[in-house]
Amino acid sequence: MSWFEAIILGIVQGLTEFLPVSSSAHLLILSQLFGWEDPGAAFTAVTQIGTEMAVIIYFRREIGEIVRAWARSITNADARHEPAARMGWLVLLGTIPIAVLGVLFKDQIETVARNLWLVATMLIVFGIILGVADALGSRVKTERDITLRDGILFGLAQALALIPGVSRSGATISAGLGMGYTRGAAARYAFLLAVPAVLASGLFEASKIGDEGAVAWGPTILATIIAFSVGFAVIAWLMRWLTTKSYLPFVIYRIALGLLVMVLLGLGILTA
Repeated sequence: MSWFEAIILGIVQGLTEFLPVSSSAHLLILSQLFGWEDPGAAFTAVTQIGTEMAVIIYFRREIGEIVRAWARSITNADARHEPAARMGWLVLLGTIPIAVLGVLFKDQIETVARNLWLVATMLIVFGIILGVADALGSRVKTERDITLRDGILFGLAQALALIPGVSRSGATISAGLGMGYTRGAAARYAFLLAVPAVLASGLFEASKIGDEGAVAWGPTILATIIAFSVGFAVIAWLMRWLTTKSYLPFVIYRIALGLLVMVLLGLGILTA
């Protein structure tokens, strides 16, 4: 991977990680369009550490409160009733599905799941799901209303993002909207839920950077720094957007991109 590729892919990662459009799909599609090598699951996972650092800094007060309250609740039963401590336990609970499925289907995630026909299909299908959930959801619940059942459902939805094209934020937000959560609450919880999963995945996959046939550490670090900077701006923009706007533009974009990829595959411009 060249330094130029790292810059472009870092920008794309930062732009698409938090929008419900699938960052991994964009990295894969863009690489093929420009004739670059597939950056691979390891590169994607490590650069996502940059975007998750943006989440940690943007929500630093909320995350700090959650971590402190959760730590107290380990030894103090009364502290477990605090909303912040409860949120900490819910985030850990919601992380279990993606951790288990990520280990069980590790080989498939890094190979067959990166097939562009599958990616295009997931872009379209989950775009429609997001549109339906956004249109029909009651949007009355907040983070304080998250139950154990809802936490598990959020976690199962996040696990679907192991397939490129689904979108971590898109799947989790769709689940939240479908369960009646507000757009802002669903997005905030989706971002918080992703932190432990993405950091763990990035650190686990980091050992593969520099292997034969893989990208090198220099370009990967550069892409990660760029992803962090761009991602921070995107979070701030998206949280303002969701106060008055819907997810419809992202739904249209996902479906259009999925159809375009299918056309390019059919014409032989892209290969599965």
